[in-house]
Amino acid sequence: MSFTSDVLLRQLKELSAVSASPARYVIAFSGGLDSAVLLHVLADSQTAQQMPVIAVHVDHGLHAESAVWADHCKEFAAGLGLEFHGLKVNIDRQSGMGLEAAARKARYAALGDMLEPNDWLLSAHHKDDQAETLLLNLMRGSGPAGLAGIASIRPFARGWLARPLLEVSRSELEKYAAENGLAWVDDPSNTDQQFDRNFLRHEILPRLETRWPDAAGRIRRSAALAREATSLLTELAATDRAQVGDRPDRLRINELKGLSSARQRNLLRHVVFSLGMPMPGAVHLQQIQSHLLEARDDAQPLVSWPGVRVRRYREHLYLLPDIVEDSQWPETTAVIGDHVDLPGRLGTLRLVQNAEEGLSDAVIGKGLEVRYRVGGEEFKPAGQSHTRKLKKLLQDEGVVPWMRERLPLLYSGGELVAVADLWIAASAMSAAGTAIEWRNRPSIH
Repeated sequence: MSFTSDVLLRQLKELSAVSASPARYVIAFSGGLDSAVLLHVLADSQTAQQMPVIAVHVDHGLHAESAVWADHCKEFAAGLGLEFHGLKVNIDRQSGMGLEAAARKARYAALGDMLEPNDWLLSAHHKDDQAETLLLNLMRGSGPAGLAGIASIRPFARGWLARPLLEVSRSELEKYAAENGLAWVDDPSNTDQQFDRNFLRHEILPRLETRWPDAAGRIRRSAALAREATSLLTELAATDRAQVGDRPDRLRINELKGLSSARQRNLLRHVVFSLGMPMPGAVHLQQIQSHLLEARDDAQPLVSWPGVRVRRYREHLYLLPDIVEDSQWPETTAVIGDHVDLPGRLGTLRLVQNAEEGLSDAVIGKGLEVRYRVGGEEFKPAGQSHTRKLKKLLQDEGVVPWMRERLPLLYSGGELVAVADLWIAASAMSAAGTAIEWRNRPSIH
């Protein structure tokens, strides 16, 4: 098969059938062979007359020639009469995820920021890239989702990420580039076999092709079957979630235990993914099943991995972002103005004047400060007849144990006058007072 603009336009039309119609095509333009061909074909087709096409190059600053490559990309786009944007990113070399992964994360974050609603970010991944990705994931011990390889289109940022070249081989792209006299950037890191993908590209796939012609195509077909299986697993997880989950970050343990072990793991992966949190490994899933689901009712076990904490409380399983335990907590924070930002991504406490009821002007006049529990606090909420231990109030309210020490307590003149946005002290309440709003707070129940 020869690669032509008709091939690309046909694939873009097929992709548009499963997503919103694109507002613009934003091309992830590295300057390499693949993205150069993609950009040239789009500019040379009728699509360029009907749809805005924008080239975006991300300079990672990892190579001495990166500025030269950026200039080449700018000139290439200008030669095609296309709008061009050059972006520079800083790579977190201490992230622990490896240089390749850190660069990819920074690149996609920058590209995502470029997208406007319903834009399509087009990436030039091709058939050989798909084969490499499946083999990499196979070596990592991935499940069906990993073996599904690269998705042809998926939601991304405010638009979609599409890869319309997944059925086109690198040799077909090379032929197109030669026929059209295209010049492109050769990144020397693409031949460095210390990187797993390059080892597969230069050593393994060519050997496979000598034994099994079109090995990349066969692997791509296997990935398509894995994607179909993954789709069915997602549908099953969505059905189970409707039966087991009463809100996005919480599952009922009794119903969860009624599922088979495999369906439990499938559902847990689905919930974590839908919450946008880092995915668990097989060990983490096994720990959830053995340590949390089988724990005593009064136990407070924890299973965690970077970015995620899974807890049990009152017959519910909670899947939470890692937001509080490792934060540094000030003993006292003065409330200046009408709000105070809380530590540990706990959100913001905001004071709303002229509410129907709230803190009295006398209390506000003494000044407010935020503190956190140290134990032994007593409190009499407005509308209740007795002073009670704050610990008991929180228990009766159903506040989860891991948040009780992180509730912002408002003090005025050395007295506890409000507990977050839950209660105002009887002695501090007045009509037409100042209400308390806790915005962007984590779940406390």
